[in-house]
Amino acid sequence: MAMAALREASRRLASTRNPAVAIAVTTTRPLLLTHSRGITHKLFIGGLSQFATEDSLSEAFARYGQVLEATIVTDKMTSRSKGFGFVKFASEEEANKAREDMNGKVLNGRVIYVDIAKTKQDRAADGVPIARGPPKPIGDS
Repeated sequence: MAMAALREASRRLASTRNPAVAIAVTTTRPLLLTHSRGITHKLFIGGLSQFATEDSLSEAFARYGQVLEATIVTDKMTSRSKGFGFVKFASEEEANKAREDMNGKVLNGRVIYVDIAKTKQDRAADGVPIARGPPKPIGDS
């Protein structure tokens, strides 16, 4: 569904007769394609201050390359930061440089920890047991 919306927006921009818009379409299309195909490189940022915002996180990492998205995970009930977030970069080199330079640095008065974000499959393979209910009784059947 997101791909269809992305294609439709791209078609609308490409169909305009304004050359300035056509130039903007050609310059932004690679960014849209990398973002829509999942060819982004995501970093996990831990140890964030409760005062950190997505804009400040984006600004802190922007000097290492093109930041596509910066998000801070919040609690659904209180809307307060959970103390970690993610930053998406356009290229692997930019993400690796940011990880090396920012890991252990101070941001908003807190030491942050930066690592490559794991996919859901990788997190499942970490060996965290899943509760399946009470154990079956031993002996009498």
